Amino acid sequence: MRTTLDLPDALFREVKAKAALEGAKLKDLLTRYVESGLRAPVPEPPSGRSKLPVIKRRGKERIPSLTGERQAELEEKEDLAKLNRSFGR
Repeated sequence: MRTTLDLPDALFREVKAKAALEGAKLKDLLTRYVESGLRAPVPEPPSGRSKLPVIKRRGKERIPSLTGERQAELEEKEDLAKLNRSFGR
């Protein structure tokens, strides 16, 4: 079957050069690459569990969302604590 591929120029030059070095036709090289890609094992989808570390909360309190306003409050509180420490209070 005939088809048209739109490849970036750099990739096309690389594939064409590889075909020339192997003494193969461009069509044959691309066919081989497509076939090997289709036969490659398919990676398993993520299990749904996060791979990030999970910090378990203590108690039954709901953890509030970090809104921009809440973040600004926390940063201000932290800045004031640093300022007080710098003045020895």
